[in-house]
Amino acid sequence: MNAVEIEEAVSELAERPFDREAFPFQFLEAFGNKPATIKRLRDGHSNGSDVGGVLQRNNIHIAVAESGTVTATLAALKASPATTKAKAQFILATDGDLFEAEDIESGETVACTFTEFPEYFGFFLPLAGISTVKQVRDSAFDIRATSRLNRLYVELLKDNPAWGKADRRPDMNHFMARLIFCFFAEDTDIFNGTGLFTATVDQMSEKDASNTHEVIAEIFRAMNTPIKDRQTANIRSWANVFPYVNGGLFSGSLEVPRFSRIARSYLLHIGSLKWTQINPDIFGSMIQAVADDEERGALGMHYTSRPNILKVLNPLFLDSLREQLEEAGGNGRKLLNLRNRMARIRVFDPACGSGNFLVIAYKEMREIEAEINRRRDEVGRLSDIPLTNFRGIELRDFPAEVARLALIIAEFQCDTLYRGQKLALAEFLPLNNENWITCGNALRLDWLSICPPTGTGVKLVGDDLFHTPLDQARIDFDNEGGETYICGNPPYLGSTWQDKEQKAELEAIFGHRTKNWKSLDYVAGWFMKAADYAIATKAKTAFVSTNSVCQGEQVPVLWPLVFKTNSKIAFAHTSFKWANLASHNAGVTVAIIGLEIAPSNARQLYSESDDGTSIVKDVQNINAYLVSGPDLIVEKVNRTTSDRALMLWGNKPTDDGNFFLDHDGANALCSDHPEARVFIRPYYGSAEFIRGIQRYCLWIEDGDATRAAQIPEIANRIANIRTFRANSIAAETRPAAEFPHRFRQIQGVGERMALIVPRVSSERRPYLPIGLLPERSIVADSSFALYDAPLWNMALIASRLHLIWIATVCGKLKTDFRYSNTLGWNTFPVPTLTDKNKDDLNRCAEDILLAREAHFPATIADLYDPEKMPADLLEAHERNDEVLERIYIGRRFRNDTERLEKLFELYTKMTASAGGAKKRKVGAV
Repeated sequence: MNAVEIEEAVSELAERPFDREAFPFQFLEAFGNKPATIKRLRDGHSNGSDVGGVLQRNNIHIAVAESGTVTATLAALKASPATTKAKAQFILATDGDLFEAEDIESGETVACTFTEFPEYFGFFLPLAGISTVKQVRDSAFDIRATSRLNRLYVELLKDNPAWGKADRRPDMNHFMARLIFCFFAEDTDIFNGTGLFTATVDQMSEKDASNTHEVIAEIFRAMNTPIKDRQTANIRSWANVFPYVNGGLFSGSLEVPRFSRIARSYLLHIGSLKWTQINPDIFGSMIQAVADDEERGALGMHYTSRPNILKVLNPLFLDSLREQLEEAGGNGRKLLNLRNRMARIRVFDPACGSGNFLVIAYKEMREIEAEINRRRDEVGRLSDIPLTNFRGIELRDFPAEVARLALIIAEFQCDTLYRGQKLALAEFLPLNNENWITCGNALRLDWLSICPPTGTGVKLVGDDLFHTPLDQARIDFDNEGGETYICGNPPYLGSTWQDKEQKAELEAIFGHRTKNWKSLDYVAGWFMKAADYAIATKAKTAFVSTNSVCQGEQVPVLWPLVFKTNSKIAFAHTSFKWANLASHNAGVTVAIIGLEIAPSNARQLYSESDDGTSIVKDVQNINAYLVSGPDLIVEKVNRTTSDRALMLWGNKPTDDGNFFLDHDGANALCSDHPEARVFIRPYYGSAEFIRGIQRYCLWIEDGDATRAAQIPEIANRIANIRTFRANSIAAETRPAAEFPHRFRQIQGVGERMALIVPRVSSERRPYLPIGLLPERSIVADSSFALYDAPLWNMALIASRLHLIWIATVCGKLKTDFRYSNTLGWNTFPVPTLTDKNKDDLNRCAEDILLAREAHFPATIADLYDPEKMPADLLEAHERNDEVLERIYIGRRFRNDTERLEKLFELYTKMTASAGGAKKRKVGAV
């Protein structure tokens, strides 16, 4: 469940008649507990309460109190030995009238009436495995409002199915945007009287909802009619009290969908919420999910938190503004210069969604401007920062409309905060006619025509969502000599998931530049467009992106093209999790990349230490791998230059399955023909090694082919392979019909042992899978093998250092690690190892193998599940990392950024000492 679904379930629970017996279980169900879990608690099998309540281990102890004894019951829960023994985080007591709870870990408490407890649903979200509790509490109203609006939206579509079809969906979405404005306006005195909209609908519409749509349509008509024209327009007297809004929000069709009794009830309930608490930073992202069929299933999950957005905006330009403010102190002239500078700054998000980056940028700038006005004794002064300087492109119409509405709300809230409500109200209505949120395809549109260099005319204005033309001359004047900052969180979409249209968009951008564009993530299109745009505008850019654009095969494709425009990486935030509000959600791994034409020598590299501490370093250069160091591309090398073992591809059978036997099949063949045993060997590919699957293969040397063919079953299998290969449509396969007794491609076989490294493995695992195979094992082509290699080679591959190197230079297949012998193993930089170093690493590898063996028959998949990894195995890996990292720098690395910096430093030296071996500069394609 996600936060919105939980809030809805909790609210429904509060609306039901209170059931003393059922409440504890209903409460736990609302937070996502499964029926089987609830059944065990009901049966008493897992209920450890010692006060007649319900106790869920590691979570909560609940008791239903007698009337008037809630506080005493809560105290009894806190004193309960069972609460302590079960390590319950929460205690909760209620009698159906009062509701009290405490978070034992933090000491925070809740005390309210029973009907009010849904307002505190964020307090209990750890029960659902949601860790982003502070973000939820900060946005509790937005989640509740989204939940209610979703109910209304779905209910309206039931009675108005035509409004859900493609041709009417824009009308439905526009209607929802109008409602949101009305709810906000009636709670903030924008309308003359608190609750005016909701009260009017309640009073003037029939209880059966038969005329609700007519009442709302008349209110909308009034808000679209200037006061001087009201009499002529025959506006009904009860609607005439609404102000003239204009701004395009209520222009166009005023048709309203028909309401059922339930829909009318939902609307009135929504109106009763406290809309002054709306947070336009994230509300837009939530409400857009209401109107999007694909996103509604993940309602409330897709939003970008303010702290994450500031990771983009602060180093992009906000830090510069704050530094200038600090430097100005109380100097009136310097403060005025800063204010004039901010008035000309344009913030451009070419994938703006519902506008959260633009809204936060606007609010942060207004805060700085307010401080300037305070220092200059000009509190209450009209803002010099126009909304039209916050420009966006959004593919879908409703998010684009919500983005503009969110900016309008943000402006009003800032005016109220910094100028006072009286001035804010006096100047808010009517809304102006300016709209700079363009609905269109950002990869198809010319950004220079939407957000042009200063002093030039706009060729393409917004799509007129609010039906309002713009006076371009004034906007050019406002921005003469100003700065432009591009920001946002464009769609990622790896190459595998792109549809034909998205592929065509990337081809239009990259096709004339490189033939290798098909491997690029969709977000790469935004980076290239931004770099091209900066040539004419000197704009600075910062995007949130999946870190895959700075890894593997995408690096030599994308970044030479970007750098060719003279854009460089001015700052970057290395990989971190971009979590959302879904329970148990790990989030996608992203990076933040800032681009600038010829940035200064001082560039900032942001990262997080292994213990979660934020780190920022000033560096001379940031390369395409987001590492401090020279611009270079790691190239494939056919052989390692050190004394490490040669890593070879596994062996390729091309046999239509005829070489292989399972455990029973191998036993049966040996039972019937004992002489066949010499031709049967254990067989390991990625799946067999990771999942512990027992599999065998026939392995017949050329000199043994005649003897093997005397065994009827083997002879039959060889004949099948000959036929299969001879009839293959692949020209390279047909010649192999001449030797059907052996694998088509044989890379190597170990005399004593082999280390196996799967070519693809899950990114969830904290270490790359590597293992020691039994003697005579055959390694499949889904893996790599190091034959008869010393165990210290395993210690290298099993390290955190090696995993980070592979993730960076080899990249991923979909979301899984993709291993390469020539790009990953042969290029892996290792300091010169002494005999003692090798002995220590041998011992580390042995300890890892022994720790695995202690948990037999657990598989690699079982052992390296990050949530279930045995403590002794984790300790063995930690010890291996400790030993190896001390060889590199004499201590543990603080984080992966530091690991990569050292590896790239050694790689640069290694390639230089190899006579300038393959080390391509990023400048040339």
